[in-house]
Amino acid sequence: MRFFITVLVLGATDLVNGHPDLAKKLAEAARAQDKLATRSTALLGDLLHTVESALTVTGFEIKSILNGTRSAFADAATYDPPPKDSDDCRRDTCCIWQYIANDMVDAFYEGEECSALARGAIRLGFHDAGAWSSDLSFGGADGSILLSNEMLRSENAGLEGIASQMFQWKEEYEAYNVSMADMIQFGAMVATTACPGGPRIRFFVGREDSTRAAPTGLMPSPFQTAEALIDLFQAKTFTGADLIALVGAHSVSQQFFVDQKQAGASQDTTAGIWDNNFYTETVDPETPSGVFKFPSDLNLASSPETSSTWNQFTGPAGQDNWSRAYAPAYFRMSLLGVNNINALTDCTKTLPPTRAIPRRR
Repeated sequence: MRFFITVLVLGATDLVNGHPDLAKKLAEAARAQDKLATRSTALLGDLLHTVESALTVTGFEIKSILNGTRSAFADAATYDPPPKDSDDCRRDTCCIWQYIANDMVDAFYEGEECSALARGAIRLGFHDAGAWSSDLSFGGADGSILLSNEMLRSENAGLEGIASQMFQWKEEYEAYNVSMADMIQFGAMVATTACPGGPRIRFFVGREDSTRAAPTGLMPSPFQTAEALIDLFQAKTFTGADLIALVGAHSVSQQFFVDQKQAGASQDTTAGIWDNNFYTETVDPETPSGVFKFPSDLNLASSPETSSTWNQFTGPAGQDNWSRAYAPAYFRMSLLGVNNINALTDCTKTLPPTRAIPRRR
């Protein structure tokens, strides 16, 4: 499609010059095509200016995942760590993360579902990393949501419980050189696997903390139009298709403040399960009892620019389609604003295994 638009523009210069409205429409079509490319392949942070010969093994891996030549999905490999305070554990950067993962699993599993803390951890990961734009030199996945005054902002209301838990874990592991930025993103990754159906996504540690609050106005509103949301996420290096995949995390969300009369309402009928019911039920004219549909989700589901992508995530094939789109999109999210990517360490092996969606009764 993009090639077609380019050829059309090049081959019809005189026609376009004589018809300003046509030129405007063609330019809008080209911009829309850029926005809705299948997935982003933009590089981030220090990878933007690191020459190939200077890439570490980790830097090369992350670059390959970002540009789409390697998968963001983790394999099934797990890790049996040495004792926590042993010399062997101190020599292995990932060792302590296995102990943190074990603590998180205890808090994030709730029978056949994931707990409210797990769902909060997923949202916290979004809200720390998402407060970033490509024209900024700070912000993103830097822990500032908990290390500055960002928690006072209205968009972060409801995160107090998981914030308190993160501070407890940070204090417990303070002596092990664990950053809050890593703790938050690791929590989001562990929580995603704790929710049955959630993908296991590659995870790297070494993010640096910041006490500098991110600018305001960088987080999505539940009332925004599809066009405004696409533009907002494009400034974070996401395509429209990435955006539609990311909002699927509402599969395990609840709202308490958008409509306080329906406080506690989930966004689909299976709030503790990472399934694609969210996509299917959002476009259903009927709203099940106990479900609240965000106006922004309805806008994305019905917009001519994004509805076709949305519909790919509905129905029987939708779960796999969504999972394949979500993993690289959230992997990218977890690295927004990180400027030492080439120095990170792959600790994917410490993540828990995925959980199957319970058989529907």
